Amino acid sequence: MTPTTTAKHAKTNPQPDYANISQAAHVAGLQIYGALHPEKRPVKALSHGTLILLGCSAEFWPIFTRSPEYLEAGPDPVDHWSARVVGALAATLGATAYFPFGGPPYVPFVDWALASGRAFTSPSQMMVHDQVGMLISYRGALHFDQNFDIPPPPLAHSPCATCTTQPCLNTCPAAALVKGGPYELTACHHHLDTPAGVACMTQGCLARCACPLSQGAGRRIEQTAHHMRYFHPS
Repeated sequence: MTPTTTAKHAKTNPQPDYANISQAAHVAGLQIYGALHPEKRPVKALSHGTLILLGCSAEFWPIFTRSPEYLEAGPDPVDHWSARVVGALAATLGATAYFPFGGPPYVPFVDWALASGRAFTSPSQMMVHDQVGMLISYRGALHFDQNFDIPPPPLAHSPCATCTTQPCLNTCPAAALVKGGPYELTACHHHLDTPAGVACMTQGCLARCACPLSQGAGRRIEQTAHHMRYFHPS
């Protein structure tokens, strides 16, 4: 996950409301992946207000595939879609938009995600989310100058602490994910160039998909294959 910043709001809006933000994100094909108050949970780059982290929802793919970014088949369509959609949400809701792409310099999305209490470092060192598992896909963030109520994280500790099978470690056919890391990127790409790697290219990273929580992402195979083509261009 790589991270850039953009767009300051231009007008004063009413006091933000978490439920309204969640609904607006849902309509756009996104969902709230986490939220935090930087004053209470110190993070890099921010010190006040309320930060809302947005990621793909189960409704993202059908919405995205009807968008001009997808239909025009330009470079990095998901990033361009995210910049437009999250930027529009920021303008409507009175926030500053940040994105996990476009750098360097990069916005510290990993730091923000972990500080939200809804994302954790898995045994394989890949990030895991309390709802979408290892199919986590941050598309942007909204930073509000105001402090407003946000729900507490649903889990008190990482879901990996009670995962006895740890499929993120034993499912990867290239043995690229090992306990404590590092991620063997070269081994992964080499495997994807072989006939055996077709399954990962068409169905998504088998290790990420094997995480029990990944089912909560509602991820479509076509979406996963799209991301894999960008991760490993032929």
